Amino acid sequence: MVVYLEKIIPFGRSLDEYVKLFNLTETDLHKAILGIGDGPASFNAEGTKLGYQITSIDPIYSLTANQIQNRFYEVVDNVITQVEQTPNDWVWEYHKSPDDLRKNREKALALFCDDYELGKQKGRYKVGELPCLNYSDQTYELGLCSHLLFLYSEQLDIKFHIDAVCEMLRVCQEVRIFPLITLNLQPSPYLPIVVETLEGKGYQCELQPVIYELQRGGNTVLKISKAT
Repeated sequence: MVVYLEKIIPFGRSLDEYVKLFNLTETDLHKAILGIGDGPASFNAEGTKLGYQITSIDPIYSLTANQIQNRFYEVVDNVITQVEQTPNDWVWEYHKSPDDLRKNREKALALFCDDYELGKQKGRYKVGELPCLNYSDQTYELGLCSHLLFLYSEQLDIKFHIDAVCEMLRVCQEVRIFPLITLNLQPSPYLPIVVETLEGKGYQCELQPVIYELQRGGNTVLKISKAT
């Protein structure tokens, strides 16, 4: 087992990471974006400064910035230790080392915390979670789900995955999910079932390679849109 986690952890990623792991173009970034399960990512904070329209939802947003920060520091040592113990299971290109990975996660967390209270006031950070989203049909042009579905296949069953993806597609015109492998670096057993289900509902599913890779073999994003 590469990394063992009993529950979903509050790790966030930067705008640059989102661009790379979701294959986001400048056109994509100017769409109305819903980040699903963003946690303490700095994607919203950084993107807002550049004029992007981003809303992030996560159940953790019921907490204060200090509480979220404390949640991060409760788990980061254990995660980085597990990463250090399995060096060959990680690709050290974007992040140069386990220590660099930690520093990058801490930087994203700090940017998030600095923006969090103002962002909540402006409605950019909202409490919400899959598989039920409190939005009207097709509210957003693009939905992004980072490091939740498929990654946590052991914790979230196939029904949850299907219900969650269908709900995202109800709310968003297009959805992208990354990564498609589990914490054990294995292809999620749910991926082919989800793809078959969606194609049966008239959606187009595309597996696209991306230039971002941290988990070895985790360099593919699932892009889902209504078939034309």
